[in-house]
Amino acid sequence: MLYKKLSELTDEEKSKLIGRGGGDLANVGETVAAILKDVRHNGDAALRQYTRKFDGADIEAIEVTREEIDEAVASIDPELMKHLEFAASNIRKFHEAQMPQKIWFIELSPGIELGQKFTALESVGAYVPGGRASYPSTALMTIVPAKVAGVKNVVMCTPPGKDGKVNPLTLAAAKVAGADHVYRLGGVQAVAGMAYGTESVMKVDKIVGPGNVFVTAAKMQVRDVAEIDFPAGPSELLIIADDSCNARMAASDMIAQAEHDPSAVSVMVTTSQSIASQVRDEVIKQAKETLRQDIVNTSLENAAVLVASSMAECVSFSNSFAPEHLEIMVHDPDPILEGIEHAGSIFVGNYAPVPVGDYASGTNHVLPTAGYARIYSGLNLAHFMKSSSIQKISKKGLETLKGSVISIAEEEGLKAHADSVRLRFE
Repeated sequence: MLYKKLSELTDEEKSKLIGRGGGDLANVGETVAAILKDVRHNGDAALRQYTRKFDGADIEAIEVTREEIDEAVASIDPELMKHLEFAASNIRKFHEAQMPQKIWFIELSPGIELGQKFTALESVGAYVPGGRASYPSTALMTIVPAKVAGVKNVVMCTPPGKDGKVNPLTLAAAKVAGADHVYRLGGVQAVAGMAYGTESVMKVDKIVGPGNVFVTAAKMQVRDVAEIDFPAGPSELLIIADDSCNARMAASDMIAQAEHDPSAVSVMVTTSQSIASQVRDEVIKQAKETLRQDIVNTSLENAAVLVASSMAECVSFSNSFAPEHLEIMVHDPDPILEGIEHAGSIFVGNYAPVPVGDYASGTNHVLPTAGYARIYSGLNLAHFMKSSSIQKISKKGLETLKGSVISIAEEEGLKAHADSVRLRFE
């Protein structure tokens, strides 16, 4: 774990932090392209082959049946089901608040009304990772907002275990969220199935959800046939703190981020040397007590506790870092919040740890990583909708536009464009 003054970071150290990433997409590009091509041409047979190769599972039926889903739900502790439903309710409420006015108009001038119409996508594929852990929360985060937006067909892909079965809690979450189809598929082959469609898998218009470097590369390579949300890799956290920060809580949040993945990144930048020292010591202490020590200890090699000369320097570093998760643990957070320009999701105060957003507060945990928060928003209702512009124009309205349209069209050499307006007044 890096521990030093922000001003003393070497160019190499700064580059490693700011230019971090979950893996080199270029290194896996050819492998991913070959799998995509195979699935595109060989459909279900290729899906079964790669599931056997990468997941160690022999599957006949690719789609999970309703009976299997109902059995999974019945196997879950009722109390846990209540928590899933509570989280889904909060996620639903938050995303319902994002719903735009379905259709609106403004009167530009007499005879000219302009507007927009928002329409849900017809089909969306949600990728829910498996592997080191099951992620029922990601099923909620990807499926619930799609259904709120009005998407008719929402399908979910998630890797099976070696027995060919999907984690029961993930299936329960899919049902609570409202998934229309669930497929026991993971990795590149899942992305390929959703992008191209096969005998068993529905082709979708858009693919959302996080994944490893192979999944991310696959999503980026299928954009000619299916849109995606954004690249989403290993999880990361940046904490901005002053002397009001609770060091034990901050350290706990860094450990929580670290247990996600060996490539996860946890960073604190603070104006308090005392807090920096306390947090460093607490991270080392708590790392020895955590359950997933191997993953945490590897991840902490990417961690840093940095001391800044001012809060303005903290904010500047945060904007350069563009974190997936940003925690603001300071006495007066509002000016800091005002200065933040690039962050996936922001958590304010000692009592707003990232895990509340991961699971139950209602905000979405599918977020841009590796600095992509500079150009992408976290998953939200807009990802599941598209807009069409509308023009209602009368003859009187067209008369006010006629001169400009004819003049510009003829200057561009498009006489037929000009004539289509001119003839309406002959």
